Amino acid sequence: MARAIRLAHRGLTTTDPNPRVGCVLVRDGEIVGEGWHRRAGEPHAERNALQAAGDSARGATAYVTLEPCCHVGRTGPCTEALIEAGVKRVVAAMEDPNPLVAGQGFARLSNADIQVQTGLLAQEAESLNPGFSMRMGQGRPFVRCKLAMSLDARTAMSSGESQWITGPAARRDVQRLRARSSAILTGLGTVLLDNSSLTVRAQELGVPVDEPIRQPLRVVLDPTLATPLDAAILDISQAPTLLMAALGHYSREHAQAIRTTGAQVVDVAGSEDALHLRSVMEYLTERECNEVFLECGARLAGAMLRRGFIDELIIYLAPTIMGSTARALFELPELERMADRFHLEITDIRAVGKDWRITASQIHRIHL
Repeated sequence: MARAIRLAHRGLTTTDPNPRVGCVLVRDGEIVGEGWHRRAGEPHAERNALQAAGDSARGATAYVTLEPCCHVGRTGPCTEALIEAGVKRVVAAMEDPNPLVAGQGFARLSNADIQVQTGLLAQEAESLNPGFSMRMGQGRPFVRCKLAMSLDARTAMSSGESQWITGPAARRDVQRLRARSSAILTGLGTVLLDNSSLTVRAQELGVPVDEPIRQPLRVVLDPTLATPLDAAILDISQAPTLLMAALGHYSREHAQAIRTTGAQVVDVAGSEDALHLRSVMEYLTERECNEVFLECGARLAGAMLRRGFIDELIIYLAPTIMGSTARALFELPELERMADRFHLEITDIRAVGKDWRITASQIHRIHL
């Protein structure tokens, strides 16, 4: 199963919106076939492993990181492929949270007299697909928020200047986080201040420049559609772009001009000052976004935190001090009592070049 999980990791940046899955076939104590899901629309991990095993799959045990599917999508059911190949036992790390499967794959295998076991390395398997599990189970994407700060918890100078707080190693690390995401979410303020393209850059990932890379959807929360037509994020030759605007609060003429760049404009409930974040999350769920990477300023980060939409924080801590007038990490209302604090669980701390990366999750708080 550990090998199957490692195989699944090979699809970390390519399977979206499908889950990352690995499969290993073992017969008489030896691996006879293995595979992983590479891209949506292509064969699933089980079928790739069965093809590699050929006739040796008969009588084998299949170790798979996720319950085999039993419905017809862009590919046929993996349960039927396993049955037809003569596999005698299936060991799955976890049940598929997709309601179209959700235990039905196991039932189909059991009905075909295939022995089924579950729960082996379940936690490791679940960590492969936090977004897929959340979208299927809770009806919204998994949101990972990235912030960079100084030792005195400042993210930008008072003017808004923020490039660069961290060093090259940390910026390369951010590229890997972008690459695994379904969408990169930001606000108008970040677009105006940084004019970043918010793309995945092959050279910083350490892959050949000419190798095709799946670019996440770039999403800008822009209530009044104030994004300039020459903004880097509107260059869709690099990656697809979607602007979310508040219905009735923007110029239709400017919206049409933005659409001529190839970018999408969609209406979301909100006002001139802010969009309704739950509506934003619902729309991204409809777009089958599993993992959303939040790269933004203190205002949007604070709003997402208050409403309970940040599932994981990635904070890069740089060995610099920026002063008391520089901008804070989150824009939040005054918290008058210790009981009002936001409680996090730090799950990882490690050096990234000259900076430190802090990963925190499990936010426990009554949402404002």
